[in-house]
Amino acid sequence: MSYAHRLEGKRRLRLKDFDAGEDAGLKRGEAEEKTARLIEELVELQELLYAVQMQSVLVILQGRDTSGKDGTIRHVAGPLNSQSCSVASFKVPTDEELAHDFLWRVHAQTPLTGNIKIFNRSHYEDVLVVRVHELAPREVWSSRYEHINAFERLLADSSTIILKFCLHISKDEQKKRLLNRETDPIKSWKLSVGDWKEREYWDGYTKAYEDAINRCSTKHAPWFIVPADKKWFRNLAVAETLRDALMPYRERWLEKLEEVGRERKKEIEGYRQGHNHSV
Repeated sequence: MSYAHRLEGKRRLRLKDFDAGEDAGLKRGEAEEKTARLIEELVELQELLYAVQMQSVLVILQGRDTSGKDGTIRHVAGPLNSQSCSVASFKVPTDEELAHDFLWRVHAQTPLTGNIKIFNRSHYEDVLVVRVHELAPREVWSSRYEHINAFERLLADSSTIILKFCLHISKDEQKKRLLNRETDPIKSWKLSVGDWKEREYWDGYTKAYEDAINRCSTKHAPWFIVPADKKWFRNLAVAETLRDALMPYRERWLEKLEEVGRERKKEIEGYRQGHNHSV
């Protein structure tokens, strides 16, 4: 079974239809063992991805405060080779970024061929926070869904594998995590009154997320709803989805590498024959 719920725009979703505390009947230890095995496979797939230089991978992480974007990156992407896996975080736009179209700063961070890029928040902020806090008029942000779809179509047509994750956390679990931050000195740097203020817009964000996912779920750039109340299940769901997205390319990548290997060996043999006296 798939632990994350894939959406391709074939049906309209309501977040309340998904249980944020879902765990598929797994115990934590069992889930962590599964995650470890998946990550071992991901390490191999990442090496193949980088070696063949045929595709790139864009992973988009969106979610409310405390939903676990940083934790997902640490546990799922942490073991990967940092030479070809990196993270881009999108904060409040700078003056230079505001002087361009909303996708300008995002396009500049898309992954190189052979690389994995993880977006910690993304261009979807421009139809989420911008909408909820009315930072732009409706006619501005409402036109962005179409621009986002065209942008992601361009990336997909350029051999980018796109995976978009909505880390779905419940309001009660978010409150618990915010309170835990106040008692954990290691996490005290994350404390912000703004996190509590944002809870006042819970329903507004729910509607904004539902519209963004419903309007921007496509076969080439699907959204995945990830139950995120249990961190260990969240990590498992993301790791499995990423593995499953790359695995179909494995045989093709191996065939390409074998072809390259044969060509390189011919070159070496030719060199040795022509320079036999000095080799």
